[in-house]
Amino acid sequence: MPVSLEQALYLIRSTLLTLNDANRSGNYTVLHDLAAPDFQANNTAADLGQNFSDLRHRNFDLYGVALLAPQFTEAPALDQNGLLHLNGFFPTQPQQIRFDLAFQVAAGQWRLFAIAVATPEAVQSEAAQTARSKHQ
Repeated sequence: MPVSLEQALYLIRSTLLTLNDANRSGNYTVLHDLAAPDFQANNTAADLGQNFSDLRHRNFDLYGVALLAPQFTEAPALDQNGLLHLNGFFPTQPQQIRFDLAFQVAAGQWRLFAIAVATPEAVQSEAAQTARSKHQ
């Protein structure tokens, strides 16, 4: 792995919790200011507010990222440009928190380069569906 598991978890959680704070406050300045210079050049704080308006308007709380372990859908990897890609989801219910993050080294630190977050309905296991249907 290009980073330790602990470092990957830190990058994911800190980014998504910063996004959560931005959504709750309506202020995306900190998320913008902590990102890589290339990200900052392509996105204003207002752009971020627009991009995440759906999460904000739905009052979707991302606090589950602090409590649960993410499931990686792809192994953390570096691309040909040296960007670190972290993709996966948090198994929250009734909706998962899916993330697709990229980080770039700037001033000796991994800093946010790209972010995509989705909240699809969680897929329940057959056992959970069977147990729930028996109780209905």
